[in-house]
Amino acid sequence: MESFAAKFPRIATDSNFKGWFVSTLLLLAWAGSLVNGPVADKFGRKGSIEIAVVIFTIGSAVQAGAISIGMALAGRAIAGFAIGMLTMIVPMYMSEVSTAGIRGTLVVLQQLSITLGILVSYWLEYGTQYIGGLRCAPDIPYTGGTPTERTFDPINDVGPNGCTGQSDAAWRVPFALQIVPALVLGIGMLCFPESPRYYCMRDNQEAGLKALARVRRTSLDDELVHKEYLSIKAEVIFEESFNRDKFPGKKGLPLYLAGYTTLFSTWPSFRRTAIGCCVMFFQQFIGCNAIIYYAPTIFGQLGLSGKTSGLLATGVYGIVNTLSTLPALFLIDRIGRKPLLLCGAAGTFISLVIVGGVIGGYGSTLKDHPAAGWTGIAFVYIYDVNFSYSWAPIGWVLPSEIYNIGNRSKAMSLTTSSTWMCNFIIGLVTPEMLDTIGWGTYIFFAAFALIAFVFTWFLIPETKGKSLEEMDAVFGDTTAHEEKARLYTIATSLGLEEAQAAAHDEKDQKVLHAEDAEV
Repeated sequence: MESFAAKFPRIATDSNFKGWFVSTLLLLAWAGSLVNGPVADKFGRKGSIEIAVVIFTIGSAVQAGAISIGMALAGRAIAGFAIGMLTMIVPMYMSEVSTAGIRGTLVVLQQLSITLGILVSYWLEYGTQYIGGLRCAPDIPYTGGTPTERTFDPINDVGPNGCTGQSDAAWRVPFALQIVPALVLGIGMLCFPESPRYYCMRDNQEAGLKALARVRRTSLDDELVHKEYLSIKAEVIFEESFNRDKFPGKKGLPLYLAGYTTLFSTWPSFRRTAIGCCVMFFQQFIGCNAIIYYAPTIFGQLGLSGKTSGLLATGVYGIVNTLSTLPALFLIDRIGRKPLLLCGAAGTFISLVIVGGVIGGYGSTLKDHPAAGWTGIAFVYIYDVNFSYSWAPIGWVLPSEIYNIGNRSKAMSLTTSSTWMCNFIIGLVTPEMLDTIGWGTYIFFAAFALIAFVFTWFLIPETKGKSLEEMDAVFGDTTAHEEKARLYTIATSLGLEEAQAAAHDEKDQKVLHAEDAEV
Protein backbone atom coordinates (compact mmCIF):
# COMPACT_ATOMS: atom_id res chain seq x y z
CA MET A 1 0.00 0.00 0.00
CA GLU A 2 1.24 3.48 -0.90
CA SER A 3 0.48 4.96 2.51
CA PHE A 4 2.39 2.15 4.22
CA ALA A 5 5.33 2.74 1.88
CA ALA A 6 5.24 6.45 2.70
CA LYS A 7 5.26 5.71 6.45
CA PHE A 8 7.95 3.03 6.28
CA PRO A 9 9.90 3.65 3.05
CA ARG A 10 12.74 1.28 3.99
CA ILE A 11 10.37 -1.68 4.12
CA ALA A 12 8.97 -0.72 0.70
CA THR A 13 12.31 -0.12 -1.05
CA ASP A 14 14.76 -2.52 0.64
CA SER A 15 13.91 -6.09 -0.39
CA ASN A 16 16.14 -7.56 2.30
CA PHE A 17 14.45 -5.51 5.00
CA LYS A 18 11.03 -6.38 3.55
CA GLY A 19 11.94 -10.04 3.97
CA TRP A 20 12.86 -9.50 7.62
CA PHE A 21 9.63 -7.60 8.25
CA VAL A 22 7.56 -10.52 6.93
CA SER A 23 9.66 -13.33 8.41
CA THR A 24 10.12 -11.88 11.91
CA LEU A 25 6.61 -13.15 12.65
CA LEU A 26 7.54 -16.60 11.31
CA LEU A 27 10.74 -16.89 13.33
CA LEU A 28 8.94 -16.09 16.57
CA ALA A 29 6.12 -18.47 15.59
CA TRP A 30 8.73 -21.22 15.39
CA ALA A 31 9.83 -20.36 18.93
CA GLY A 32 6.24 -20.21 20.19
CA SER A 33 5.40 -23.64 18.78
CA LEU A 34 8.38 -25.15 20.62
CA VAL A 35 7.88 -23.62 24.07
CA ASN A 36 4.13 -24.07 24.37
CA GLY A 37 4.24 -27.76 25.28
CA PRO A 38 5.32 -27.17 28.90
CA VAL A 39 3.00 -24.13 29.09
CA ALA A 40 0.02 -26.26 28.07
CA ASP A 41 0.91 -28.88 30.68
CA LYS A 42 1.31 -26.23 33.37
CA PHE A 43 -1.69 -23.98 32.73
CA GLY A 44 -3.96 -26.31 30.77
CA ARG A 45 -5.10 -26.27 27.17
CA LYS A 46 -7.63 -23.50 27.76
CA GLY A 47 -5.15 -21.50 29.81
CA SER A 48 -2.51 -21.77 27.10
CA ILE A 49 -4.97 -20.59 24.44
CA GLU A 50 -6.03 -17.62 26.58
CA ILE A 51 -2.40 -16.65 27.20
CA ALA A 52 -1.70 -16.80 23.46
CA VAL A 53 -4.77 -14.65 22.72
CA VAL A 54 -3.59 -11.96 25.15
CA ILE A 55 -0.09 -11.96 23.61
CA PHE A 56 -1.50 -11.83 20.08
CA THR A 57 -3.84 -8.95 20.94
CA ILE A 58 -0.92 -6.96 22.31
CA GLY A 59 1.12 -7.68 19.17
CA SER A 60 -1.71 -6.64 16.86
CA ALA A 61 -2.29 -3.42 18.80
CA VAL A 62 1.40 -2.55 18.58
CA GLN A 63 1.37 -3.14 14.81
CA ALA A 64 -1.77 -1.06 14.31
CA GLY A 65 -0.34 1.84 16.33
CA ALA A 66 3.22 1.62 15.00
CA ILE A 67 4.95 4.95 14.49
CA SER A 68 8.39 3.54 13.75
CA ILE A 69 9.93 0.53 12.04
CA GLY A 70 11.15 -0.80 15.39
CA MET A 71 7.63 -0.65 16.80
CA ALA A 72 6.20 -2.42 13.74
CA LEU A 73 8.82 -5.17 13.96
CA ALA A 74 8.19 -5.60 17.69
CA GLY A 75 4.46 -6.00 17.04
CA ARG A 76 5.16 -8.61 14.35
CA ALA A 77 7.42 -10.54 16.72
CA ILE A 78 4.94 -10.51 19.61
CA ALA A 79 2.04 -11.59 17.40
CA GLY A 80 4.19 -14.28 15.76
CA PHE A 81 5.08 -15.86 19.09
CA ALA A 82 1.38 -16.15 19.92
CA ILE A 83 0.60 -17.63 16.49
CA GLY A 84 3.20 -20.33 17.08
CA MET A 85 1.62 -21.13 20.45
CA LEU A 86 -1.83 -21.40 18.89
CA THR A 87 -0.75 -23.64 16.01
CA MET A 88 0.52 -26.07 18.62
CA ILE A 89 -2.26 -25.97 21.22
CA VAL A 90 -5.48 -25.54 19.21
CA PRO A 91 -5.12 -28.84 17.27
CA MET A 92 -4.16 -30.56 20.53
CA TYR A 93 -7.28 -29.28 22.25
CA MET A 94 -9.46 -30.34 19.31
CA SER A 95 -7.99 -33.84 19.28
CA GLU A 96 -8.49 -34.26 23.03
CA VAL A 97 -12.16 -33.25 23.15
CA SER A 98 -13.44 -34.62 19.83
CA THR A 99 -14.68 -38.12 19.11
CA ALA A 100 -12.68 -40.56 17.00
CA GLY A 101 -15.25 -40.42 14.20
CA ILE A 102 -14.54 -36.78 13.29
CA ARG A 103 -10.87 -36.39 14.15
CA GLY A 104 -9.55 -37.17 10.67
CA THR A 105 -11.93 -34.76 8.99
CA LEU A 106 -10.93 -31.99 11.40
CA VAL A 107 -7.38 -31.98 9.98
CA VAL A 108 -8.58 -31.05 6.49
CA LEU A 109 -11.22 -28.68 7.88
CA GLN A 110 -8.49 -26.89 9.80
CA GLN A 111 -6.49 -26.42 6.59
CA LEU A 112 -9.67 -25.16 4.92
CA SER A 113 -10.12 -22.67 7.76
CA ILE A 114 -6.56 -21.42 7.23
CA THR A 115 -7.24 -20.80 3.55
CA LEU A 116 -10.48 -19.00 4.45
CA GLY A 117 -8.50 -16.76 6.78
CA ILE A 118 -6.04 -15.96 3.99
CA LEU A 119 -8.96 -15.22 1.66
CA VAL A 120 -10.55 -12.81 4.15
CA SER A 121 -7.24 -11.02 4.71
CA TYR A 122 -6.67 -10.55 0.96
CA TRP A 123 -10.06 -8.98 0.30
CA LEU A 124 -9.95 -6.99 3.51
CA GLU A 125 -6.80 -5.25 2.35
CA TYR A 126 -8.23 -4.77 -1.11
CA GLY A 127 -11.13 -2.89 0.49
CA THR A 128 -9.21 -0.86 3.08
CA GLN A 129 -6.86 0.59 0.47
CA TYR A 130 -9.68 3.01 -0.38
CA ILE A 131 -9.89 4.44 3.14
CA GLY A 132 -9.14 8.16 3.30
CA GLY A 133 -8.97 11.01 0.85
CA LEU A 134 -6.09 12.23 -1.28
CA ARG A 135 -2.87 12.38 0.69
CA CYS A 136 0.66 13.31 -0.34
CA ALA A 137 3.76 11.51 0.81
CA PRO A 138 5.55 13.61 3.46
CA ASP A 139 8.56 14.30 1.27
CA ILE A 140 6.54 15.29 -1.82
CA PRO A 141 4.72 18.62 -1.31
CA TYR A 142 1.47 19.06 -3.18
CA THR A 143 1.68 22.00 -5.59
CA GLY A 144 -1.12 21.74 -8.09
CA GLY A 145 -4.77 22.69 -8.07
CA THR A 146 -7.29 23.47 -5.40
CA PRO A 147 -8.47 20.78 -2.96
CA THR A 148 -11.53 20.13 -5.10
CA GLU A 149 -9.30 19.54 -8.15
CA ARG A 150 -7.17 16.87 -6.43
CA THR A 151 -8.05 13.68 -8.20
CA PHE A 152 -6.96 10.14 -7.58
CA ASP A 153 -6.34 7.46 -10.18
CA PRO A 154 -7.37 4.11 -8.55
CA ILE A 155 -5.74 2.10 -11.32
CA ASN A 156 -2.24 3.49 -10.85
CA ASP A 157 -2.73 4.35 -7.18
CA VAL A 158 -1.33 7.84 -7.59
CA GLY A 159 -2.65 11.34 -7.99
CA PRO A 160 -0.87 14.45 -9.27
CA ASN A 161 2.68 15.14 -8.08
CA GLY A 162 3.11 11.79 -6.40
CA CYS A 163 0.12 12.05 -4.05
CA THR A 164 -1.60 8.85 -2.97
CA GLY A 165 -5.26 8.24 -2.31
CA GLN A 166 -4.78 6.50 1.03
CA SER A 167 -4.62 7.54 4.65
CA ASP A 168 -2.68 5.62 7.27
CA ALA A 169 -5.96 3.96 8.21
CA ALA A 170 -5.68 1.91 4.99
CA TRP A 171 -3.03 -0.27 6.66
CA ARG A 172 -3.72 0.39 10.35
CA VAL A 173 -7.29 -0.93 10.09
CA PRO A 174 -6.27 -4.42 8.82
CA PHE A 175 -3.66 -4.70 11.58
CA ALA A 176 -6.24 -3.66 14.17
CA LEU A 177 -8.94 -5.99 12.82
CA GLN A 178 -6.72 -8.96 13.64
CA ILE A 179 -7.82 -8.39 17.23
CA VAL A 180 -11.45 -9.29 16.40
CA PRO A 181 -10.95 -13.04 15.69
CA ALA A 182 -8.51 -13.18 18.61
CA LEU A 183 -11.22 -11.86 20.95
CA VAL A 184 -13.76 -14.28 19.47
CA LEU A 185 -11.39 -17.14 20.25
CA GLY A 186 -10.49 -15.84 23.72
CA ILE A 187 -14.04 -15.10 24.83
CA GLY A 188 -15.41 -18.20 23.13
CA MET A 189 -12.95 -20.46 24.94
CA LEU A 190 -14.33 -19.24 28.27
CA CYS A 191 -17.51 -21.11 27.37
CA PHE A 192 -15.66 -24.36 26.62
CA PRO A 193 -14.52 -26.96 29.16
CA GLU A 194 -10.91 -27.78 29.85
CA SER A 195 -9.54 -30.89 28.16
CA PRO A 196 -10.43 -34.05 30.14
CA ARG A 197 -6.98 -35.39 29.29
CA TYR A 198 -5.34 -32.43 31.05
CA TYR A 199 -7.33 -33.14 34.23
CA CYS A 200 -6.34 -36.79 33.93
CA MET A 201 -2.67 -35.79 33.74
CA ARG A 202 -3.19 -33.74 36.93
CA ASP A 203 -4.91 -36.73 38.59
CA ASN A 204 -8.13 -34.75 39.03
CA GLN A 205 -10.72 -37.39 38.20
CA GLU A 206 -13.77 -35.44 39.35
CA ALA A 207 -13.01 -32.43 37.16
CA GLY A 208 -12.04 -34.70 34.25
CA LEU A 209 -15.32 -36.61 34.37
CA LYS A 210 -17.30 -33.35 34.55
CA ALA A 211 -15.44 -31.93 31.55
CA LEU A 212 -15.90 -35.12 29.52
CA ALA A 213 -19.60 -35.35 30.36
CA ARG A 214 -20.04 -31.73 29.31
CA VAL A 215 -18.23 -32.27 26.00
CA ARG A 216 -20.28 -35.40 25.27
CA ARG A 217 -23.50 -33.63 26.36
CA THR A 218 -24.47 -36.33 28.82
CA SER A 219 -24.63 -36.91 32.59
CA LEU A 220 -21.88 -37.90 35.00
CA ASP A 221 -23.67 -41.20 35.57
CA ASP A 222 -23.31 -42.29 31.94
CA GLU A 223 -21.32 -45.53 31.83
CA LEU A 224 -19.80 -44.63 28.47
CA VAL A 225 -18.33 -41.44 29.94
CA HIS A 226 -16.62 -43.44 32.69
CA LYS A 227 -15.29 -45.94 30.16
CA GLU A 228 -13.95 -43.20 27.91
CA TYR A 229 -12.31 -41.46 30.87
CA LEU A 230 -10.58 -44.71 31.85
CA SER A 231 -9.43 -45.07 28.24
CA ILE A 232 -7.90 -41.59 28.42
CA LYS A 233 -6.30 -42.46 31.75
CA ALA A 234 -4.85 -45.64 30.26
CA GLU A 235 -3.19 -43.64 27.50
CA VAL A 236 -1.80 -41.10 29.99
CA ILE A 237 -0.36 -43.88 32.17
CA PHE A 238 1.04 -45.53 29.06
CA GLU A 239 2.89 -42.38 27.98
CA GLU A 240 4.24 -41.79 31.48
CA SER A 241 5.45 -45.39 31.82
CA PHE A 242 6.93 -45.27 28.31
CA ASN A 243 9.06 -42.25 29.24
CA ARG A 244 10.05 -43.65 32.65
CA ASP A 245 11.20 -46.93 31.13
CA LYS A 246 13.14 -45.20 28.38
CA PHE A 247 14.79 -42.65 30.68
CA PRO A 248 14.95 -43.95 34.26
CA GLY A 249 15.82 -41.36 36.90
CA LYS A 250 14.75 -38.35 34.82
CA LYS A 251 11.76 -36.17 35.61
CA GLY A 252 10.29 -32.80 34.74
CA LEU A 253 11.84 -30.80 31.89
CA PRO A 254 14.89 -33.10 31.48
CA LEU A 255 12.51 -36.03 30.95
CA TYR A 256 10.44 -33.99 28.49
CA LEU A 257 13.51 -33.05 26.44
CA ALA A 258 14.99 -36.55 26.61
CA GLY A 259 11.86 -37.85 24.89
CA TYR A 260 13.01 -36.23 21.67
CA THR A 261 16.01 -38.57 21.45
CA THR A 262 13.65 -41.50 20.80
CA LEU A 263 12.92 -39.95 17.41
CA PHE A 264 16.48 -40.72 16.29
CA SER A 265 17.46 -43.69 18.48
CA THR A 266 16.86 -46.40 15.86
CA TRP A 267 16.91 -46.52 12.07
CA PRO A 268 13.11 -47.01 11.76
CA SER A 269 12.53 -44.07 14.15
CA PHE A 270 14.99 -41.89 12.26
CA ARG A 271 13.36 -42.83 8.95
CA ARG A 272 9.91 -41.86 10.22
CA THR A 273 11.24 -38.57 11.56
CA ALA A 274 13.09 -37.81 8.34
CA ILE A 275 9.97 -38.43 6.23
CA GLY A 276 7.81 -36.29 8.53
CA CYS A 277 10.25 -33.36 8.49
CA CYS A 278 10.93 -33.65 4.75
CA VAL A 279 7.21 -33.54 3.94
CA MET A 280 6.98 -30.27 5.89
CA PHE A 281 10.17 -29.02 4.20
CA PHE A 282 8.83 -29.64 0.70
CA GLN A 283 5.47 -28.14 1.67
CA GLN A 284 7.29 -24.81 2.13
CA PHE A 285 10.06 -25.04 -0.47
CA ILE A 286 7.62 -25.77 -3.27
CA GLY A 287 6.93 -22.06 -2.83
CA CYS A 288 3.38 -21.82 -1.48
CA ASN A 289 4.01 -19.11 1.10
CA ALA A 290 6.39 -17.24 -1.18
CA ILE A 291 3.39 -16.61 -3.44
CA ILE A 292 0.97 -16.01 -0.55
CA TYR A 293 3.23 -13.41 1.11
CA TYR A 294 4.39 -11.62 -2.04
CA ALA A 295 1.51 -12.18 -4.45
CA PRO A 296 1.09 -8.47 -5.38
CA THR A 297 4.80 -8.29 -6.28
CA ILE A 298 4.57 -11.47 -8.34
CA PHE A 299 1.51 -10.28 -10.23
CA GLY A 300 3.32 -7.00 -10.85
CA GLN A 301 6.16 -8.97 -12.48
CA LEU A 302 3.57 -10.55 -14.77
CA GLY A 303 2.47 -7.18 -16.10
CA LEU A 304 -0.35 -6.06 -13.79
CA SER A 305 0.21 -2.35 -13.27
CA GLY A 306 -0.84 -0.53 -10.14
CA LYS A 307 -1.18 -1.69 -6.58
CA THR A 308 -4.95 -1.99 -6.91
CA SER A 309 -4.71 -4.48 -9.77
CA GLY A 310 -2.13 -6.50 -7.82
CA LEU A 311 -4.33 -6.64 -4.73
CA LEU A 312 -7.35 -7.61 -6.85
CA ALA A 313 -5.45 -10.48 -8.48
CA THR A 314 -4.24 -11.49 -5.03
CA GLY A 315 -7.84 -11.60 -3.79
CA VAL A 316 -8.77 -13.91 -6.65
CA TYR A 317 -5.79 -16.08 -5.70
CA GLY A 318 -7.29 -16.39 -2.21
CA ILE A 319 -10.59 -17.60 -3.67
CA VAL A 320 -8.82 -20.22 -5.80
CA ASN A 321 -6.75 -21.25 -2.77
CA THR A 322 -9.86 -21.87 -0.68
CA LEU A 323 -11.93 -23.68 -3.31
CA SER A 324 -9.02 -25.91 -4.31
CA THR A 325 -8.69 -27.25 -0.76
CA LEU A 326 -12.21 -28.70 -0.86
CA PRO A 327 -11.38 -31.72 -3.09
CA ALA A 328 -9.02 -33.00 -0.39
CA LEU A 329 -12.03 -33.55 1.88
CA PHE A 330 -13.39 -36.13 -0.57
CA LEU A 331 -10.23 -37.53 -2.17
CA ILE A 332 -7.77 -38.04 0.68
CA ASP A 333 -9.41 -41.24 1.95
CA ARG A 334 -10.51 -42.48 -1.47
CA ILE A 335 -7.53 -41.99 -3.75
CA GLY A 336 -4.90 -41.99 -1.00
CA ARG A 337 -2.15 -39.68 0.16
CA LYS A 338 0.66 -40.66 -2.20
CA PRO A 339 -1.19 -40.23 -5.54
CA LEU A 340 -2.36 -36.76 -4.49
CA LEU A 341 1.16 -35.76 -3.44
CA LEU A 342 2.57 -36.98 -6.77
CA CYS A 343 -0.07 -35.14 -8.80
CA GLY A 344 0.42 -32.00 -6.73
CA ALA A 345 4.20 -32.05 -7.13
CA ALA A 346 3.95 -32.60 -10.90
CA GLY A 347 1.33 -29.86 -11.31
CA THR A 348 3.26 -27.29 -9.28
CA PHE A 349 6.49 -28.13 -11.14
CA ILE A 350 4.94 -27.57 -14.57
CA SER A 351 3.17 -24.39 -13.47
CA LEU A 352 6.29 -22.84 -11.92
CA VAL A 353 8.41 -23.64 -14.99
CA ILE A 354 5.86 -21.93 -17.25
CA VAL A 355 5.60 -18.84 -14.99
CA GLY A 356 9.40 -18.61 -14.84
CA GLY A 357 9.62 -19.05 -18.61
CA VAL A 358 7.09 -16.27 -19.26
CA ILE A 359 8.89 -13.80 -16.98
CA GLY A 360 12.31 -14.85 -18.25
CA GLY A 361 11.29 -14.66 -21.90
CA TYR A 362 9.49 -11.32 -21.84
CA GLY A 363 10.96 -9.55 -18.80
CA SER A 364 10.04 -5.90 -18.52
CA THR A 365 8.17 -6.00 -21.85
CA LEU A 366 5.31 -8.08 -20.40
CA LYS A 367 3.08 -5.00 -20.27
CA ASP A 368 3.33 -4.87 -24.06
CA HIS A 369 2.47 -8.58 -24.37
CA PRO A 370 -0.76 -9.01 -22.38
CA ALA A 371 -1.43 -12.53 -23.70
CA ALA A 372 1.87 -13.77 -22.25
CA GLY A 373 1.23 -11.94 -18.98
CA TRP A 374 -2.22 -13.45 -18.59
CA THR A 375 -0.80 -16.89 -19.39
CA GLY A 376 1.65 -16.47 -16.52
CA ILE A 377 -1.11 -15.29 -14.20
CA ALA A 378 -3.29 -18.26 -15.18
CA PHE A 379 -0.49 -20.67 -14.29
CA VAL A 380 0.00 -18.98 -10.92
CA TYR A 381 -3.62 -19.93 -10.24
CA ILE A 382 -3.08 -23.44 -11.65
CA TYR A 383 -0.09 -23.77 -9.33
CA ASP A 384 -2.35 -22.83 -6.43
CA VAL A 385 -4.94 -25.45 -7.43
CA ASN A 386 -2.33 -28.21 -7.52
CA PHE A 387 -0.80 -27.26 -4.21
CA SER A 388 -4.06 -26.73 -2.33
CA TYR A 389 -5.54 -30.22 -2.86
CA SER A 390 -2.26 -32.03 -2.18
CA TRP A 391 0.70 -30.75 -0.18
CA ALA A 392 -1.29 -28.17 1.78
CA PRO A 393 -3.55 -30.59 3.72
CA ILE A 394 -1.60 -33.85 3.32
CA GLY A 395 1.54 -32.17 4.59
CA TRP A 396 -0.20 -32.08 7.98
CA VAL A 397 -2.05 -35.41 7.76
CA LEU A 398 0.70 -37.78 6.66
CA PRO A 399 3.29 -37.12 9.41
CA SER A 400 0.68 -37.83 12.08
CA GLU A 401 0.02 -41.27 10.61
CA ILE A 402 3.54 -42.68 10.50
CA TYR A 403 4.50 -42.26 14.18
CA ASN A 404 3.80 -44.57 17.10
CA ILE A 405 1.75 -43.55 20.13
CA GLY A 406 4.73 -43.30 22.47
CA ASN A 407 6.56 -40.54 20.60
CA ARG A 408 3.84 -39.07 18.36
CA SER A 409 3.37 -35.80 20.28
CA LYS A 410 7.13 -35.13 20.31
CA ALA A 411 7.36 -35.97 16.62
CA MET A 412 4.50 -33.63 15.77
CA SER A 413 6.09 -30.76 17.69
CA LEU A 414 9.32 -31.36 15.74
CA THR A 415 7.63 -31.46 12.33
CA THR A 416 5.57 -28.37 13.18
CA SER A 417 8.65 -26.43 14.26
CA SER A 418 10.41 -27.51 11.05
CA THR A 419 7.63 -26.11 8.88
CA TRP A 420 7.78 -22.79 10.75
CA MET A 421 11.56 -22.62 10.30
CA CYS A 422 11.28 -23.37 6.58
CA ASN A 423 8.47 -20.83 6.39
CA PHE A 424 10.78 -18.27 8.01
CA ILE A 425 13.54 -18.95 5.48
CA ILE A 426 11.14 -18.62 2.54
CA GLY A 427 9.66 -15.38 3.86
CA LEU A 428 13.15 -13.97 4.38
CA VAL A 429 14.82 -14.77 1.07
CA THR A 430 11.96 -14.47 -1.44
CA PRO A 431 11.97 -10.64 -1.84
CA GLU A 432 15.71 -10.61 -2.49
CA MET A 433 15.35 -13.50 -4.96
CA LEU A 434 12.55 -11.74 -6.82
CA ASP A 435 14.74 -8.63 -7.09
CA THR A 436 18.04 -10.27 -8.02
CA ILE A 437 17.29 -13.43 -10.01
CA GLY A 438 13.72 -12.65 -11.10
CA TRP A 439 12.44 -15.56 -13.18
CA GLY A 440 15.04 -17.83 -11.58
CA THR A 441 13.01 -17.68 -8.35
CA TYR A 442 10.27 -19.75 -9.96
CA ILE A 443 12.76 -22.25 -11.39
CA PHE A 444 14.27 -22.55 -7.91
CA PHE A 445 10.91 -23.54 -6.42
CA ALA A 446 10.15 -25.75 -9.45
CA ALA A 447 13.36 -27.70 -8.77
CA PHE A 448 12.16 -28.49 -5.26
CA ALA A 449 8.77 -29.55 -6.64
CA LEU A 450 10.60 -32.02 -8.90
CA ILE A 451 12.69 -33.29 -5.96
CA ALA A 452 9.46 -33.62 -3.93
CA PHE A 453 7.98 -35.77 -6.71
CA VAL A 454 11.01 -38.10 -6.72
CA PHE A 455 11.10 -38.21 -2.91
CA THR A 456 7.41 -39.11 -2.76
CA TRP A 457 7.71 -41.78 -5.46
CA PHE A 458 10.57 -43.66 -3.80
CA LEU A 459 10.42 -42.91 -0.07
CA ILE A 460 6.93 -41.95 1.14
CA PRO A 461 4.68 -44.93 1.96
CA GLU A 462 0.93 -44.93 1.36
CA THR A 463 -0.83 -44.61 4.74
CA LYS A 464 -4.46 -44.76 3.62
CA GLY A 465 -6.27 -47.45 5.60
CA LYS A 466 -3.10 -48.83 7.19
CA SER A 467 -3.06 -49.85 10.86
CA LEU A 468 -0.15 -49.01 13.11
CA GLU A 469 1.00 -52.61 12.88
CA GLU A 470 0.99 -52.40 9.08
CA MET A 471 3.02 -49.18 9.31
CA ASP A 472 5.52 -51.15 11.42
CA ALA A 473 5.94 -53.57 8.54
CA VAL A 474 6.65 -50.65 6.19
CA PHE A 475 9.39 -49.28 8.45
CA GLY A 476 10.73 -52.61 9.64
CA ASP A 477 10.10 -52.59 13.40
CA THR A 478 7.62 -53.97 15.97
CA THR A 479 6.98 -50.88 18.08
CA ALA A 480 3.22 -50.77 17.49
CA HIS A 481 2.77 -54.40 18.57
CA GLU A 482 4.70 -53.75 21.78
CA GLU A 483 2.81 -50.54 22.52
CA LYS A 484 -0.55 -52.18 21.93
CA ALA A 485 0.29 -55.02 24.33
CA ARG A 486 1.36 -52.55 27.03
CA LEU A 487 -1.74 -50.40 26.53
CA TYR A 488 -3.92 -53.51 26.73
CA THR A 489 -2.31 -54.48 30.04
CA ILE A 490 -2.80 -50.99 31.51
CA ALA A 491 -6.43 -50.89 30.37
CA THR A 492 -7.10 -54.25 32.00
CA SER A 493 -5.50 -53.12 35.26
CA LEU A 494 -7.86 -50.13 35.39
CA GLY A 495 -10.84 -52.45 35.34
CA LEU A 496 -12.24 -51.74 31.93
CA GLU A 497 -14.81 -54.39 31.00
CA GLU A 498 -13.49 -54.36 27.48
CA ALA A 499 -9.79 -53.70 27.43
CA GLN A 500 -10.02 -53.26 23.72
CA ALA A 501 -12.05 -50.11 24.32
CA ALA A 502 -8.99 -48.56 25.90
CA ALA A 503 -6.56 -49.96 23.37
CA HIS A 504 -8.91 -48.95 20.51
CA ASP A 505 -9.04 -50.91 17.34
CA GLU A 506 -6.04 -50.57 15.09
CA LYS A 507 -7.52 -47.99 12.76
CA ASP A 508 -8.84 -45.82 15.57
CA GLN A 509 -5.33 -45.72 17.04
CA LYS A 510 -4.08 -44.23 13.82
CA VAL A 511 -6.86 -41.64 13.71
CA LEU A 512 -6.72 -40.87 17.46
CA HIS A 513 -4.12 -38.13 17.21
CA ALA A 514 -4.64 -37.12 13.61
CA GLU A 515 -5.00 -33.46 14.59
CA ASP A 516 -1.65 -33.64 16.38
CA ALA A 517 -0.10 -32.94 12.99
CA GLU A 518 0.51 -29.45 14.34
CA VAL A 519 1.27 -30.38 17.97
